[in-house]
Amino acid sequence: MLALTQGAADVIREIVDSTPEPGDAAGLRIAAESLDSTEPQLSMSIAEGPEAGDETVEQHGATVYVSESASGLLAGKLLDAHTHDDHVHFTIAEQDAE
Repeated sequence: MLALTQGAADVIREIVDSTPEPGDAAGLRIAAESLDSTEPQLSMSIAEGPEAGDETVEQHGATVYVSESASGLLAGKLLDAHTHDDHVHFTIAEQDAE
């Protein structure tokens, strides 16, 4: 399952809270899209709640919905985020085995 760093959770909460009337179940949704390339591309969007088949990750006060198409790609991964001026960089890495 995808895990969130505290930094990612802080950024996600800030983004979701800045949307007009986010609602109690609002969160960040990650989906995988097949483009012309051989590797799927991940997309992120603000969602009012989960879609059918979404996996829900709730950590550090942030909610992330992972689509069925992205779930396998993000299993065992760690989502981190850093703000730079007026934009955000998200990174995905392997979770440390402890």
